[in-house]
Amino acid sequence: MIAIAIREPGGPEVLVPVERPVPQPGPAELLIKVAAAGVNRPDVMQRQGRYTPPPGVTDIPGLEVAGTVAAVGAEVRGWSVGDEVCALLAGGGYAEYAVAPAPQCLPWPAGMDARHAAGLPEVMFTVWTNVFERGRLAEGETLLVHGGSSGIGTAAIQLARARGARVFATAGSDDKCRACEALGAERCINYRDEDSVAAIKALTGDRGVDVVLDMVGADYMQRNIDLLALDGRLVQIAQLGGYRSTINTIPILQRRLTITGSTLRPRTIDEKGRIARAVHEQVWPLLESGAVRVLVHQTFPLSQAAEAHGVLESSVHVGKLILLVES
Repeated sequence: MIAIAIREPGGPEVLVPVERPVPQPGPAELLIKVAAAGVNRPDVMQRQGRYTPPPGVTDIPGLEVAGTVAAVGAEVRGWSVGDEVCALLAGGGYAEYAVAPAPQCLPWPAGMDARHAAGLPEVMFTVWTNVFERGRLAEGETLLVHGGSSGIGTAAIQLARARGARVFATAGSDDKCRACEALGAERCINYRDEDSVAAIKALTGDRGVDVVLDMVGADYMQRNIDLLALDGRLVQIAQLGGYRSTINTIPILQRRLTITGSTLRPRTIDEKGRIARAVHEQVWPLLESGAVRVLVHQTFPLSQAAEAHGVLESSVHVGKLILLVES
């Protein structure tokens, strides 16, 4: 099969097509003939040499795919060859075939095609477990999403709105802000032109928000703490702006704040399977009804993975970037 390998740590140009053996599924795995694969920030970090795959995981990048079942492990029940499937992977998605543990596999939502289904697993698993499980966002509460125009951001805005929350967002351009507001954000603040802390305080009558979903870290940490209401929760899922921050901890005590975060890739198959079941139950109906949709900004042939990484790093996109595998 053709796969995309990382020749050496570096820029997008180190992503190169190679020939690899078709992987064989284990007893509890599916072999998927990949039709489309999502492109995500962790893929960029792996390419740069800053996110090593877990032990035993292929060096081929790619954390989510959609396609059809090509083979079924001996212990797998409920799946048959030819079934349409999307899956969360620990790696290996940038290829014509990939293996996935059966608990991490879900059917395509009714009416969805491969390129949209491929943009679901990494985003929806991440948003569900962080915003609604760890962040405990409830109906009637308020959520602030930093990076609202990203794949994670566009999903978080829609899911929170669909579940009855009031949503605000930040983004880096007026066009991106308009896109976030079209998805359901009550207001999106262009952080290049406006102080998001002051804006959110004004919008909430100085109360602040119940939950902040942040991917930036560093200088945003104190700003996020300042924005949280009584019993507020800060959920950290990435640190694109840096890993270190000096903060005033007094508000954490005074307002009974919770600071939490998580990573998805190192979790056990059982943990990911539990999240998959929750996502299937809670999110799939919203996708099938049209209340939530997958925004695909651009697609690329698998052989142009380097170009896709260039677009991702430019941050010009709104929503997901998808690699398409020719049949």
